[in-house]
Amino acid sequence: MKATLVKIGNSHGIRIPKPILEQCGLRDEVELEVHDGNLMIRTAHHVRQHWGQAFQKMAGLYDDALLDPEFTSQNEWDHEEWEWT
Repeated sequence: MKATLVKIGNSHGIRIPKPILEQCGLRDEVELEVHDGNLMIRTAHHVRQHWGQAFQKMAGLYDDALLDPEFTSQNEWDHEEWEWT
């Protein structure tokens, strides 16, 4: 499929047809890369995506202990005041 570049300010853009957007799963944000002179457009992946589920799984396996002994000593504030939200 061919597309025409359109001027947008000092840049250019293309209109991507809805069926292609749906097939690729493209939404509001994408990642752009150039490989061997070809433009690659793909869905944006967020660095911390799915961390919440991973932490819950770790807690369920009791694999969420602190590894740094310097921070394992907690005081009264840690036990009474601190609250995870």
